[in-house]
This record gives sequence, C-alpha cells and structure tokens, in this order.
Amino acid sequence: MELADKTVGFLLSLTSLSIFTYYTLWVIILPFVDSDHFIHNYFLPQEYAILIPVFAGVLLLCFLGLFVGMVMLKSKKKKA
Repeated sequence: MELADKTVGFLLSLTSLSIFTYYTLWVIILPFVDSDHFIHNYFLPQEYAILIPVFAGVLLLCFLGLFVGMVMLKSKKKKA
C-alpha cells in the first residue's frame, strides 16, 4: 500500500504544480505578451482568471457549511 500512497501523492503534487504554473503564466505573464501572439490560444480569456477561483471558493464554502451543518445535526441526534 505504501507504493500506491506515494504514487497518489506524486500525482497530486504534479497536478497542483501544473495548475499553479498555468495560472501564474495566465495571470502574471500573459498580460505583457502582445494580444496577437499565438500563446493566447492556449489560455482562457482574462475574465475567467477571477471568475474560476471565486466560483471555486464559493463552492468550497458551501460544501464546508453543509458538512458542518450535517455534523451538528448528527451530534444533536446522539445527545437526545
């Protein structure tokens, strides 16, 4: 099982590094590149650089609130 855990950890690290690199290039480097350069074909429009993280954050907060609510309801049922 140790090899499987290391493989999953490596894949998660590689995925995180890839997303970080893509987002960094998209937000920090791309605005300084001419708009007619071919590299713009590989990135989404700049508006999504803000919309995607905001949507992900709202979704995360919703799931977190749902989880906390479910735990509170279950603990209340155990006491009764």
